[in-house]
Amino acid sequence: MQLTLEIHPITAIRFGPSSRLDGTSLIVDAEQLRALLLEDQTLTAVDFEIVFPGESCRAGPVFDIIEPRAKRPGSSPDFPGILGPPHTAGFGATHVLEGAAVTVLREKSPGDSRGATGYVLEMSGEPAAGSKYGSLQHLIIVPKTQSDLPDHARHKAYRLAGLKAAVYLARAAFDQAPASRITFEALDAVSEKRDGLTRVAYVGQIFSRQRKPELDERILYGLGTDGMLPVPLHPDEWLDGALLPSYHTSLGGAETYFCQNHPVITELYRRHHARELNFAGTVATIASADNFDRERNCRFAANLVRTVLKADAAILTKFGGGVPHTDLSETARLLESVGIETAVQVTDLARDHRVESALLFNFPEVNAIVCIGGNSTSWKVPRVERVIAASAELKEVLGGPLQLESLNVVGVANQQGGSRLRAMVY
Repeated sequence: MQLTLEIHPITAIRFGPSSRLDGTSLIVDAEQLRALLLEDQTLTAVDFEIVFPGESCRAGPVFDIIEPRAKRPGSSPDFPGILGPPHTAGFGATHVLEGAAVTVLREKSPGDSRGATGYVLEMSGEPAAGSKYGSLQHLIIVPKTQSDLPDHARHKAYRLAGLKAAVYLARAAFDQAPASRITFEALDAVSEKRDGLTRVAYVGQIFSRQRKPELDERILYGLGTDGMLPVPLHPDEWLDGALLPSYHTSLGGAETYFCQNHPVITELYRRHHARELNFAGTVATIASADNFDRERNCRFAANLVRTVLKADAAILTKFGGGVPHTDLSETARLLESVGIETAVQVTDLARDHRVESALLFNFPEVNAIVCIGGNSTSWKVPRVERVIAASAELKEVLGGPLQLESLNVVGVANQQGGSRLRAMVY
């Protein structure tokens, strides 16, 4: 399995009579794209907006952010199990519009712990500097769905619209030579010891069963997580469309863009190619809803790392609130008990900012813990010149001035290593 990303840098997006690349500018035929998306009859209308870094603009609530990517014919399918057949992802050539993003909004606040604003996209000020998304060119999709749709059908429409738009835009690069290429080479076989380098595995939670998934919530190759056991995946599958986030991104701060550019996997690949370690592979797992499932899944994940990937060490990340800490720490404890060294990434989600609230496990053997931020950072943001939302009511809410926590700004707090915030001792 070998995946090549063909990179086309994008520094501007604008509307035009046909979708194409003009140097580093992406030209979008809005009417053609609108007709494509409205093939889904659950959508009654779609509007498009373009925003750029530094603009006094706020958009929300955000449903998802996707990097425009499209597969060359003869490669694995685009988003298999959803847009294409459920064939193995992660091989062939993928055209990438680097610096661009498709951002899909919700029609109403998700009504979760993110409050009335939901997740917001900030394009100026300190919150924008704290998020990768503040530096991108965004094509924003403002959807309108049938008024009587249940939430799961509405969210399915959002998901399909975002993925279709991302593939449509990236296909504009098919007749252009890429500025650069990145090749993720096939991982070495277990028998190839690579000069005794440490074999490192990655165990990543992709969903938390503390929340019952919605109908049609297709996360792994077009399937949900009901009854899911931990499963070994090639790293290229993570990067190339096999995995999608929950409909409720606030559970993990893991947008589709994040999955496509997974920082743990890409860093392990970088060190693998630099011969600093031997990247053994990955395991995708979930956080469980009860102790029986938790024990089964944690033991299953640990056994895959030990017997299938034959790893010497493992990096673990979580998805969701406090309960997933339990699955994370128990899997790490089991790995440590058989001599596999672990490092875990955690976030502090305690709203009272007390150590007693933040401490959710305490295993002496799980002693390599990386804190990757939480909700302790907040900003008082001013009124902005431009607000993009799906309703007048939401525009009024988002207009500002606002007090925004880091968990409210999309891309700032990320439990899998995509955050620019770090805990510091001072």
